[in-house]
Amino acid sequence: MNAIQALQQQRLLLQLEYQTEKEAFRRQTEERGVARLVKRGDVWWPLRVGKSYYNSLNQLCLEVFRTSDEEIEHNFEFGRPVVFFKTMGPISPIGPISPIGPMSPIKYFSFTATVSYVDGDRMVISLPDSAPLIDLQSAEQLGVQLSFDETSYKMMFDALDRVIRSKGRLGYLRDLFYSQQKAETFTFAPMQFPYLNKTQEEAVNRVLWAKDVAIVHGPPGTGKTTTLVEAIYETLRRENQVLVCAQSNMAVDWISEKLVDRGIPVLRIGNPTRVNDKMLSFTYERRFEAHPDYELLWAIRKAIRQLRSSSSRRGEAYHQKMERLKDRANELEIRINAQLFGEARVIACTLVGSANRLLDGQKFGTLFIDEAAQALEAACWIPIRRCSRVILAGDHCQLPPTVKSIAALKAGLGKTLMERIVENKPEVVTLLRMQYRMNEEIMRFSSDWFYGNQVESAPEVKYRPILDLDVPMEWIPTPNPSRTGGESEYHFGEEPYNLPSRTGGVGGGYFNKSEAELTLQTLQNYFEKIGKTRVLNERLDVGVISPYRAQVQHLRSLIKKREYFKPFRHLITVNTVDGFQGQERDIILISLVRSNDEGQIGFLRDLRRMNVAITRARMKLIILGDVPTMTRHPFYRKLYEYIQALREV
Repeated sequence: MNAIQALQQQRLLLQLEYQTEKEAFRRQTEERGVARLVKRGDVWWPLRVGKSYYNSLNQLCLEVFRTSDEEIEHNFEFGRPVVFFKTMGPISPIGPISPIGPMSPIKYFSFTATVSYVDGDRMVISLPDSAPLIDLQSAEQLGVQLSFDETSYKMMFDALDRVIRSKGRLGYLRDLFYSQQKAETFTFAPMQFPYLNKTQEEAVNRVLWAKDVAIVHGPPGTGKTTTLVEAIYETLRRENQVLVCAQSNMAVDWISEKLVDRGIPVLRIGNPTRVNDKMLSFTYERRFEAHPDYELLWAIRKAIRQLRSSSSRRGEAYHQKMERLKDRANELEIRINAQLFGEARVIACTLVGSANRLLDGQKFGTLFIDEAAQALEAACWIPIRRCSRVILAGDHCQLPPTVKSIAALKAGLGKTLMERIVENKPEVVTLLRMQYRMNEEIMRFSSDWFYGNQVESAPEVKYRPILDLDVPMEWIPTPNPSRTGGESEYHFGEEPYNLPSRTGGVGGGYFNKSEAELTLQTLQNYFEKIGKTRVLNERLDVGVISPYRAQVQHLRSLIKKREYFKPFRHLITVNTVDGFQGQERDIILISLVRSNDEGQIGFLRDLRRMNVAITRARMKLIILGDVPTMTRHPFYRKLYEYIQALREV
């Protein structure tokens, strides 16, 4: 199968994924009640409506606030499409949210809006000009729900179509990535970087030598971001400007912040999720507003809006005046944009964000894609269209891209561009081998199973413990009540193959009450062993991880209620595996949840997700799980045996 045929097949699989996700969203909307969707993080209801205003991009915006007391992790973020609704009567917490017949208690507004900014319980939503603003502001029991994201799919389909048709440089890269043909390189003496280790230095040199493509493969804790920042810095000594992308806003924020720390001028397209003054200062919107010509542009836009709403909207004089104002506004906007893009050395955005109209006509010598192993191949082609060479960084042994259609997944949609190139061109890959995060005994299992025993621990972390003579890894067996006539695991809803979905869907509704209680008791016992004063003075931070969102929310509510943890709450984070990607903590507890007589472990069979979970801990890792259930799978059996062997040493 040649490159064009393979990409045509990708397009068919993406179409299948699109239909599957669209149908899942429709079914979810029709079958679940408001309360369930609120708990899943897909709905804010009821809302408090704040002010309305026009932002720097001349979009009508409405500020809304979540009024729910529950601390529920939500799925709203910049760029996500949303729909407003209002309740017309009493709502059952388990009733359908979708309108069914004339007596439905729910009424949707007939327009789609877009999330412009989210910070905690405050959200700014950009509305179309036709939106009935007064109706929204006066509605009682107003809610907002994530809508199906058609835009991302349209951009991916468009990117695949263009790549399939392409003849020039893009066509060359397409054929190169799908073949065994050697990628071209420059030849010059390697540079030395005293502050990088040997494999990091090798990775930067390979990036500089690459004419077509290079890959930085970074296992957990090996300093992938440090290496990537250095590679970007050195590339900018040879090129005027580069494009830096990642799958998620959070990953874009992280690399952007590190580049700014290095003194590199960054222009961030799209709003950051890591909201602070430092991050906001290099966003396009903030820089646009700070430009000296912005005040004049704002005055002209205001005059246009007033002219449109005036009663004299006819006649030659009206049209001439409107055209003059529009031409002047366009001229100013083009001038401001040219200056902002001219000053920036790095343009940073998500993969889908690279299709933003602000980048129309822009070309770049080099594209850097961070977290490339989490992105669908079609999404990667969106920014590649603008570039001559591609540098990918990530780890295909950690979190995979989200695919909802099991049929599409089995047919190969989940295979990323990074995986494809690693397979076809191992010579362009540099594996970072020195890790700086984990105690040696925590790291060793992951290194053996996923990385061919090639990862080593830096001397400063190799033997780092919390307590003397403490075993860095433990497996606490979870009792299975069903074997004594009780009930083991509880669940609501379906269990998807992956989580979260691009439409904001949440992971399966499995939770295990007895294991949650045992998890917190285990953490309390360990804190008492360390000593309360030391935990607080040294700020020993803790991550409590579960693959299931329902268990995460149950654990959060237990911690909130338990008086013992009150002084430590600022040190404890509870989240899903996906939520901990790229993070680390001194102490990690993992609640595996699954406990049944059949040995069913659901999507815990995705071992890449488990690799993320077990490599978040610096000094102590505690796994809680039902041993007979989990150890039927060879990976968990090997992990359990490894941990037991540590205790016997």
